[in-house]
Amino acid sequence: MTVIVRDLRPDVLADLEGFARVRHAALPYILFTADAVRHNLAHMPAAARFRSLVAEEDGEVIGTAQVGLAHESAEPGQGFVNVYVHPDHVRRGAGRLLVRAAEEYLAGLGAVRLYAWVLDEPANRAFAERHGYRSSRSAHFLRRDLVDPVLPPVPPVPPGVELRTAADFTDDPRPVFELEAETMADEPSDVDSSVSEYANWTDQYWKHPLLDKDLTVVAVAEGRPVAFSVAYTDGRGGYCTAMTGTARAFRGRGLATLAKTASLHRARAAGCTQAFTGNDTGNEPMLAINKRLGYDICATEVRYVRELG
Repeated sequence: MTVIVRDLRPDVLADLEGFARVRHAALPYILFTADAVRHNLAHMPAAARFRSLVAEEDGEVIGTAQVGLAHESAEPGQGFVNVYVHPDHVRRGAGRLLVRAAEEYLAGLGAVRLYAWVLDEPANRAFAERHGYRSSRSAHFLRRDLVDPVLPPVPPVPPGVELRTAADFTDDPRPVFELEAETMADEPSDVDSSVSEYANWTDQYWKHPLLDKDLTVVAVAEGRPVAFSVAYTDGRGGYCTAMTGTARAFRGRGLATLAKTASLHRARAAGCTQAFTGNDTGNEPMLAINKRLGYDICATEVRYVRELG
């Protein structure tokens, strides 16, 4: 049986479903659907030079890679390559072929430093290190059962603050964009990045098929969004907090906890059964919030980096 690597075909449903199936099997803590895979490929900014690769064996997609440039970074020459193989199809060469194809592509674009997320498991870490990658920071995946009838109560809404949903900003999402741009700038990361293009943000994030505007809760004060908890859902009971943040001038008032708790209650009422989120291991304030909300760490990823010769 021969394994081949090729580009994902966005107009072939079997490719999209195969990609989502592999990612869900390898990373059950992140929501993936065929529509989301198609959307990500279609709406990545051109400067990212983004590609989705698949490893195929006898017509079946068994491995995936997402490859591109960190185009928002002020430092040129930085790329990313995230490879995942279906757990039932490891040790068949798919991962090695995907890494080789990704590295050759990025080197051809002038990348000199590559970043990859790797599950914190001995075989995965050994694979990355054999290919010349060294470990750096890490992040946790967290899970909470929403079937559990006990959820922490929604905290009292402070005077001067109003809770809304992202759906209330359908006609003009720019205020939400401005809040996300501010909070993203403070996210822990190996690569400095920013959210600066409103049109790109609208296409890539606001129109994302998994974004649930009714479950995304926004705290408004002084006439503008000042905190939010962004919710993704997959229509199969899965709910994921894509981001929770507060504007700098309003931090320390419990508004992130308020927004996230309210979103969790809305998610359970909507029939969601599992809640997922993720945190950098050094983001102690957010980890503390999630612990109070009943989340437990279910897996850890390690960021690996390789310098190209």
